[in-house]
Amino acid sequence: MSLEPFVQWRGVAAPLLRPNIDTDAIIPSREMKRVSKAGLGEGLFAGERYVSASGREPDPSFILNQPGFRDCSIILAGPNFGCGSSREHAVWALKEYGIRSIVAPSFGAIFANNCVRNGLLPVPLPQQQVEDLADWVLEAPQNHRIAIDLEQQRITGGSQELTFTIESGARHMLLNGLDAIALTQTRWEVIEAFHQNRRSLRPWLYES
Repeated sequence: MSLEPFVQWRGVAAPLLRPNIDTDAIIPSREMKRVSKAGLGEGLFAGERYVSASGREPDPSFILNQPGFRDCSIILAGPNFGCGSSREHAVWALKEYGIRSIVAPSFGAIFANNCVRNGLLPVPLPQQQVEDLADWVLEAPQNHRIAIDLEQQRITGGSQELTFTIESGARHMLLNGLDAIALTQTRWEVIEAFHQNRRSLRPWLYES
């Protein structure tokens, strides 16, 4: 499946700086009752976003419900964001809500891989740099927007111009809007050449 490429992005960023936000916090298991990805965004951070588990009344103290952050597309997070289970629904919920990138000192490994395979950019930055960006954003969330350039591997926020590194294969997938299947499909010629060579060497394997 082709995804929306991630080349450059500029958006409102919401700080959620506490450490170890796990996949059950990102989307509680009670929100995973659907047979498709559609609607999962409504369950994003449901345990904190709503006043009660049984309703949908927004909790005004939660940052995504505050006027300056309601259209956020970037999350500034604490260490080990996305730890816990391998729940891919967490990434699907973030994506449907409109999140394009998460900036954090570190990520749960499976969560980070799921991000890349679904078109979300996980950006690793030292904790102090994430905190400095958060301080700048909090001064005026709608005006102090963060710009991310994946080609240059650079983040800009006010006077801060920061660099980051992402694994080359993940960068290629994000820049070109490729999930794992689409990435494989870019190699059809090589795959076909392999099978043709294999057929010539072991034709009995291909007899009907």
